[in-house]
Amino acid sequence: MAGPELLLDSSIRMWVVLPIIFITFFVGVLRHYVSQLLSSDRKVDLEQVSDSQVLLRSRILRENGKYIPRQSFFMRKHYFNDAETGFFKKAKRKVVPKNPMTDTSMLTDMMKGNLTNVLPMILIGGWINWAFSGFVITKVPFPLTLRFKPMLQRGIDLLSLDASWVSSASWYFLNVFGLRSMYTLILGQDNGFMQDQMTGAAMAMPPDPNKAFKSEWEALEVVRHQWALESVEEELMARDLNLGGLFSADARPAAC
Repeated sequence: MAGPELLLDSSIRMWVVLPIIFITFFVGVLRHYVSQLLSSDRKVDLEQVSDSQVLLRSRILRENGKYIPRQSFFMRKHYFNDAETGFFKKAKRKVVPKNPMTDTSMLTDMMKGNLTNVLPMILIGGWINWAFSGFVITKVPFPLTLRFKPMLQRGIDLLSLDASWVSSASWYFLNVFGLRSMYTLILGQDNGFMQDQMTGAAMAMPPDPNKAFKSEWEALEVVRHQWALESVEEELMARDLNLGGLFSADARPAAC
């Protein structure tokens, strides 16, 4: 038999739920601008930019090649995938792994990332756990298993409490990750949360452009051209075009 349902005080919404949302949001905005102030100008590798643009052009050709004539499609495909002179066949890039222990700029970027991302999350999370400790503030609208209790009920050690209830500390961490779409909407795509946080392993092993060229060559090779505009003139002429609404009575020439 199910236990009695909990009834939450309406003041919890005003004094716990909304303050945590506002604190999390404004701390995220402040962290975004601090990360912009601390960010350093990275050197742009022209070869890497060129390779990314080539991959982008090839992907656009695969997706939208049906809107250009057959000859134009195969001219572009020949430029990318020709067995002898194709870009993806003859382009060979030398991958030099970077050592973060010898590159001071990489170490500096890692320290700045920890300062603007990890440290505020620990400090604000600890303060919220202290200030709003012990509050049950909301409930998810679907049942959950007991495995979710440590994730959704931080700071509340109550075995009889249903796993669907959310504590104040867990509500903060849900807002940290759940407000990312709001940051994208307000701050744009290039905000501190959407930027990739490169770890030491990722820095030591950069992406191999040769593998990207090979996979893109394989993807473009299997594409078959089917012109979507082949009979567009016949379809347009076959329609019953009502052009009467384009000309108003005022625009018609007056009778002599």
